[in-house]
Amino acid sequence: MILVLYGTREARELISLISASGYPVLATALTAYGGTLAGLGGAVEVLPAPEDAGDLVRQIKLRGISLVVDATHPFPGPLSEFARIACRTLQVPYVRYRRRETVLPDDPLIHPVDSWTAAVEMAARLGDTIFLTTGSNNLEAFIQSPLMKGKRLVVRIWPEHRIIKKCQDLGLSPRDIVALHGPFSTRFNRAIFQAYRADVIVTRDSGNTTDTKIKAALALKLPVVVIRRTQSSDNNMADSYSQVLRFIRDHLGDPA
Repeated sequence: MILVLYGTREARELISLISASGYPVLATALTAYGGTLAGLGGAVEVLPAPEDAGDLVRQIKLRGISLVVDATHPFPGPLSEFARIACRTLQVPYVRYRRRETVLPDDPLIHPVDSWTAAVEMAARLGDTIFLTTGSNNLEAFIQSPLMKGKRLVVRIWPEHRIIKKCQDLGLSPRDIVALHGPFSTRFNRAIFQAYRADVIVTRDSGNTTDTKIKAALALKLPVVVIRRTQSSDNNMADSYSQVLRFIRDHLGDPA
């Protein structure tokens, strides 16, 4: 039994591909909607999101999971950390699928940074209406920074109740919460940046979805702060579906 950690569009495609290759697949996701999409991808069952690494250890033992595929966001969150700890504890093979990094254009409007703190500082210098396309993770870094005093923060997030509530609890006005389901085209991004009169765009290097945001911003002559990925300590990384399948076959052999 293979467990896929759901968190991206590619996760659903990987579930379908692994299932079609003859391996039974379980899935887990942090949101109910993510779990629904994982089920549509072909997972035989969607497990509740683990509360911590110990909870995931128990699920792996109970379900007889023999390999874990991490297909969460390129910027790893708690689910990835739980999986790394659980797999290391139980000596279960673990592979992380991550989109290839974005090749940034050589343009003075693009400002790469290596941390959330640096992103806050750069965005504060570049404009007064700051449009965050970074989701809800680390939103506190912006909202709670003294550098944001007098600035308008607009955030685009996944349209899920828990995430919207987090934004409201942090004090964001409903008019500054853009709850939409991507992916978004360059044309759509351009229109929404214009509609909110953004002065600066903040994004993460999430791979292929980052490109349309950058193109839209540059078309509008808007500066873009790009938070680069940290170097991963994972030994088993894959940036293609074929690499994931090869890892599975190398560790589990051909399906029965």
